[in-house]
This record gives sequence, structure tokens and C-alpha cells, in this order.
Amino acid sequence: MDRFLRTELLLGKKALSLLRKSRVTIIGLGAVGSYCLESLARAGIGNFILADFDVIKKSNFNRNMLALEETVGKYKTEAAAERVFSINPSCGITLFNEMVDGSNIGEICSGSDVVLDAVDSLGPKAEILAYLAAHRIPSVSSMGAALRKDPSAVRSGDISQVIFCPLAQRLRKRLRKNGTTSGILCVYSEEEPTAASTAGEEEEYFKRGRQRRILGSLPTVPAAFGATLASLALEILLNPKRIKR
Repeated sequence: MDRFLRTELLLGKKALSLLRKSRVTIIGLGAVGSYCLESLARAGIGNFILADFDVIKKSNFNRNMLALEETVGKYKTEAAAERVFSINPSCGITLFNEMVDGSNIGEICSGSDVVLDAVDSLGPKAEILAYLAAHRIPSVSSMGAALRKDPSAVRSGDISQVIFCPLAQRLRKRLRKNGTTSGILCVYSEEEPTAASTAGEEEEYFKRGRQRRILGSLPTVPAAFGATLASLALEILLNPKRIKR
């Protein structure tokens, strides 16, 4: 029995064939990106481009689908590829172990049918979204999932509609400088974030030299974000006219 039989029963043979031929780019394989990838791999997507510069740490265990004892220290992209191949050995996968920003987004998303942004660094994210908007590339972007507890508050809509999200506010400010005020499809939460807290003096370090606080999170909300990103990607691939921004 085919491993994607139930997808075919729901969507039909033609739709499943289209998914198998589709190429989806996921930028950022943190909590949201990992759940998104899992959903799309199990839905029958046949080709992925996966981009992330980071490795798996034990601090990822509470929320990242890829974080297992045997994957600690691996590039997230490599752990992701192994997981996808264990679901669908015939899947085509291209990996980029690098930070994505305005300098390389064009190369990374080339040939993609849809691009999914799960980056949480403000500068690179703004550059990615500006490029995707300017080139009218079908895409969905995840806003902030940390500091929230209610997965039922997850919504999708245009970036101009996003509320209670400091990341979205900063993004809108940056994007306005490039003349972009709308037209970016997002996944976000209507739940107000709780007060930020950190684990002592611990901080995460990123290639651009910026230190960032580690924010509290649960697996449930990033999972809802990731599943919603995946659902919107499937809708774009199968019924693009039904997507409302």
C-alpha cells in the first residue's frame, strides 16, 4: 500500500502527483520550520530546498522536531534530510548550511514553487521578505511563536493585519522603507505574548554578532504555526486562487 494513499484518498491522484512534482523551500529549521517540514514531507511533497546555518543543541529539545539525542551537534539541515528520507526515500532534497539574507535568497529559492520563511532574525528576515515580495514569489512567513501558550490563537493573514507581535511590528517598519506595506502572507498568533524571561545569563550567538535572549516556549504553539504554514503551502500549490492575503 502506498505510503501516501490517505493523501490521495482525500485530494485525488492528480493533486498527489502535483505535490510529488512540487519544490518547496523552507528557510529556517527551528521549532516552526521543523514541524512545517514534517507535515509537508508526510503530505507527499516530492522536493525540498532546506536552508539553515545552525546546529542542533540540547536547548532545542523542548520544541524542535529534529532535536534528538542522536542528532545533537548535527546541522539542522542534515538532520532534516535524514528525517525526510526516513519518511519518503525518493524525495529530492537540496541543502544550504548557511544564513539566508538578501545576498543569497535568490540563489536559494530558485526554481521553488513556494517559499516558507521560518527565520527569527530580524535583519535577514526583512531582506528575505523584501526579495520575495519584489519578485512576487509565492510565500508564507512565520511571525513570532515564542512567549505564547494557546495554539488555538494561531491565525493567518496579511502582514498588515498581524497584532500582538513585536517581530511583525519591526518587520513592517523595515519593509516600509522598501515600499512594501502589504502582500506578505503570514502565520501569527492573536495571543498577547507573556513577559519575556531568560535562563540566567545564557544567550544565543548568531553569525552577525548579535546576542539574543532565549525566550520561553512550548512545543504546542510552534507546532500549530508549522502546521498552518504547511497547510497554506499546500493550498498555494493546489488552489492558489483561494489564498487570501
